[in-house]
Amino acid sequence: MKHLLSIDDLSVDDINTLFETAGEMHDVQSRQVKKLPALRGRTVINLFFEDSTRTRSSFEIAGKWLSADTINITGKGSSTSKGESLRDTVLTVCAMGVDALVMRHSASGAARQVSQWVDASVINAGDGTHEHPTQALLDAYTLQRRLGSLEGRHVAVVGDLTHSRVFRSNIQCLTKLGAEVTVVAPPTLMPSGVEAWSKSAGFATSYDLDEVLGGGSGGPDAVMMLRVQRERMSGAFFPSAREYTVGYGLTRERLGKLKPDTPICHPGPMNRGLEIAPEAADAAASAVLDQVSAGVAVRMSVLYHLLAGEEAA
Repeated sequence: MKHLLSIDDLSVDDINTLFETAGEMHDVQSRQVKKLPALRGRTVINLFFEDSTRTRSSFEIAGKWLSADTINITGKGSSTSKGESLRDTVLTVCAMGVDALVMRHSASGAARQVSQWVDASVINAGDGTHEHPTQALLDAYTLQRRLGSLEGRHVAVVGDLTHSRVFRSNIQCLTKLGAEVTVVAPPTLMPSGVEAWSKSAGFATSYDLDEVLGGGSGGPDAVMMLRVQRERMSGAFFPSAREYTVGYGLTRERLGKLKPDTPICHPGPMNRGLEIAPEAADAAASAVLDQVSAGVAVRMSVLYHLLAGEEAA
């Protein structure tokens, strides 16, 4: 595996291998000295043209715990802010002997384009509204640790689907692992053409969150709430924040409908009180902080398999 640009690049065996390694990497977090020599002498650049806390920090920690030299570059701190093209920027950075480029960009397909320009391994850390493969991997890894095999498990993905790259990657990853997925959103936030896509990809769609959540034994095995991405919205996609919460928020009342111990996921950052109530975000079954911890382990696994490969195996 040279790059990680899309979940579509991975087979089920690839995903399971990454998860097996992530399980070993997860143990590093409980050590007093969190350091492995696997990537000593390797250089990883985190090139982020969009703001990020969790993804950028976890990639930085992952690289450092594997002993790689990790450097962060932001769009505002790069020459693109002076008018330099993306191509010239990445070619300049990679000419310094970089082994891997972790990139987030606002343009869908940017990571794949960059992978055609450089010799370094490219990891897609989010490209526009297209994909975010490592987020999907850590979400599925988190759910597997909670639920065991995802084969036949019902996962509800709820929220702003139109603007979510996390949703697109998760659909591919969860269905590959055998999960039954239902996506829920208001009509204005349901992606165009989703009906045709759902038939080919094997997931269900709904506009009624209460019906999907059901109650007791009839509800989903896991619920994944997505952030309302107001910064990507050019118009009014719903009448008001309150009406969105009433129709599609994981409120305290809806939390009571879930089966006991149903994992509640959210890729973050959370809009508390909008798509998720504080009671749900902080519930005993909440997997939000588990996702953050898993993010480091999964990204360590990805870096290891891209940069160490059979040499370090």
